[in-house]
Amino acid sequence: MRNIYIETYGCQMNLADTELLVGHLGTHGYARTADPAAADVILLNTCAIREHAEERVLGRLGDLARHKARRPSVQLGLAGCMAQHLRDKLMVQAPFLDFVVGPDAYRRLPEVLGTPGGDPLVDVQLDRDETYADIVPEREAGVRAWVTIMRGCDKFCTFCIVPFVRGRERSLPAAAILAQVRQLAADGYREVVYLGQTVNAYRDGDTDFAALLRQTNAIDGVERIRFTSPHPSDMTERVIEAMATSDKVCPQLHLPVQSGSDRVLDRMERGYTAGDYLTLVERLRAAMPDIALTTDIIVGFPGEHEVDFEATLGLMRTVRYDSAFMFQYSARAGTKAFKWPETVSDAEKSRRLQAVIALQEAQSATINCTLVGRTTEVLVEGPARRRVGWLAGKTPQFKTAVFPGTGARPGDLVRVRITDSTAHTLLGVAADAARIEGH
Repeated sequence: MRNIYIETYGCQMNLADTELLVGHLGTHGYARTADPAAADVILLNTCAIREHAEERVLGRLGDLARHKARRPSVQLGLAGCMAQHLRDKLMVQAPFLDFVVGPDAYRRLPEVLGTPGGDPLVDVQLDRDETYADIVPEREAGVRAWVTIMRGCDKFCTFCIVPFVRGRERSLPAAAILAQVRQLAADGYREVVYLGQTVNAYRDGDTDFAALLRQTNAIDGVERIRFTSPHPSDMTERVIEAMATSDKVCPQLHLPVQSGSDRVLDRMERGYTAGDYLTLVERLRAAMPDIALTTDIIVGFPGEHEVDFEATLGLMRTVRYDSAFMFQYSARAGTKAFKWPETVSDAEKSRRLQAVIALQEAQSATINCTLVGRTTEVLVEGPARRRVGWLAGKTPQFKTAVFPGTGARPGDLVRVRITDSTAHTLLGVAADAARIEGH
């Protein structure tokens, strides 16, 4: 057995890809190690969404290169979206790399590792047919499993690099997905999260995303179903109905809006207006009154004026998101928007970002405060980080809840009465003295 050390950067898709890599390499004689000093192969699985991530990874590569300097036989490589996006730049800035593989080249990684020495190997060929449906990921123990159901993206938003580094949309066979979920249930996982860049665009023949949700809902052993991230344009009535009528599908949805300005949304080529989005929110809340909504917001996009920014603040006040991921615009080479001149200064971007953060923090705190006194079901994940003897888990709305330990174990469902809250956490006590449900 050869040891491989892997670090993962970026989104849940990258975390799922790392599990895929570990599973694939495990069938070819590789075992994962937590110590880079003990590794025969050191691999960074990377993200290309933001410039800061690139700087961080390049710095980390330089740090890890010391292991190769001490032991020249060590193979040092880069995988993932950054490998796809910056392959030429990487070989200049990190000449000590032995290999660079893109998101569609993981199947060939054992072959790459089997030919050490010589010039660095670069394999970043995109593959319209690659889904890795036949490769079994090696997941870490826990209560939640991430299941990739589609790869790539066809939206081509003007700010986004994903279609260029992950290729076009292709869905995994429904039969393979459902078989994977059945095995996860048998292995003790209590929650599955379906992943895709535009996850609700999933389709395998006659099985669309709504049908997949319903079929998953019928699998015994799985208690909760989530998915991320959907695109507003693909949130059909069929999907909304499937969410509302499938008891295991959680009342929680991450629905990226990016901007509240029609003019900016048009420049982003998002495919909807602010009015379309708000109508969708109304439909979702009519079908699921207790749904928690979260979002992504970008400030400082090229051409964004103060009136556009105020429109974003206005939409946030109207929707009242439970939480949000908020970013300053960062130009990515290769995207359509990269060619456009920056019109918002860094200082103004920072001001706008702080304003949306402040608004969201206040709204999150207010929403969570309304939950005090209510009782909710919490899926226990493990010990709370900051309170000795307390447990932590997630509510159906994916809010973190902590409460004094009651003998419950990870994977148990416990009814918790909320007694206090912050913008990010619910605090409570178990409504019953003992565990509500075990394995």
